Amino acid sequence: MGENLLAVRDLRAGVEGKEILRGVSLSVGKGETHVLLGPNGSGKTTLMNVLMGHPRYEVYEGNAVFDGEDLLSLPTHERARRGLFLSFQTPEEIPGVTVENMLRTARQAATGKKVGIAAFRKEMAAALEILKMDGDWAGRYLNVGFSGGEKKRTEILQLLTLKPKLALLDETDSGLDVDAVRVVSNGVSAFRTAENACLIITHNAHILSSLSVDGVHVLLDGRIVKSGGAELVEEIGARGYARFLQAEG
Repeated sequence: MGENLLAVRDLRAGVEGKEILRGVSLSVGKGETHVLLGPNGSGKTTLMNVLMGHPRYEVYEGNAVFDGEDLLSLPTHERARRGLFLSFQTPEEIPGVTVENMLRTARQAATGKKVGIAAFRKEMAAALEILKMDGDWAGRYLNVGFSGGEKKRTEILQLLTLKPKLALLDETDSGLDVDAVRVVSNGVSAFRTAENACLIITHNAHILSSLSVDGVHVLLDGRIVKSGGAELVEEIGARGYARFLQAEG
C-alpha cells in the first residue's frame, strides 16, 4: 500500500440536521484504486460531496486529511486546486462555453499558470484519442445536446487533462453500454500513476476491468460495514448485499 493520500476518520455528516454518514473511516494511498459499494441511499454520493465541499452538506464530527492537509477546512475551489476531482452522476450543461475553453480555463485556475493553446490542444488531442472522441468534440458547448455516454466521456476527458491527485468518480459508468464502459475504463487506466489515486462508486464491475483494485469498501446506512479486496466486488455482483443487510439487522 502507498503513502496515504486521503485519510478519513470517524466522519459524520448530513443535510439540515439529518445524519447520513455515521462515522465513516477509510484511507486511500498514492498509486491505489479503491471502490465504494452500497445500495442506493447508503451515503456513497454524500461522502463524495462532503469530501469535495458541497455547501449543502454539514460535517458534524470527524476529519479528512488530504495529502497531509486538513481537507475539511478548505473551501471547494481550494480543494480542487490541491488536486481533488469529482465526476458527477449527471453533469451540467453549460451553453456558450466550449469543452476546450472550460478545460484550459480550469487548468489555469488550478495551477495558477498560463496554458499555451498549441501545447494544450496537442495534449487534449491525445486524450480524445484514448476516449475515441473526434477532434470536433473540443469545440462543442459543454454537455449541450450530449448523450449520457458523451457526457461521461467528457468527464473522463476532464480527468485526463486536469490531472488531479485524487479522482472521486461517482457512477461514471452509469447508463453506459459495454463498449462505452470499456472506453471509460481505459481512460481511467490512462490517468492512473504511482502518485495519484481513484475512489470509485460503481454498480458495474466492467469499469474495473483494466484497473487493479487495492481496496473495496461496503457502505451501508452511513457506515462502512466491510472492507476487503476485489473479491468483494465479485461477491456483491453475484449475491447482492443480502449478507451485509442481515448482519446489520
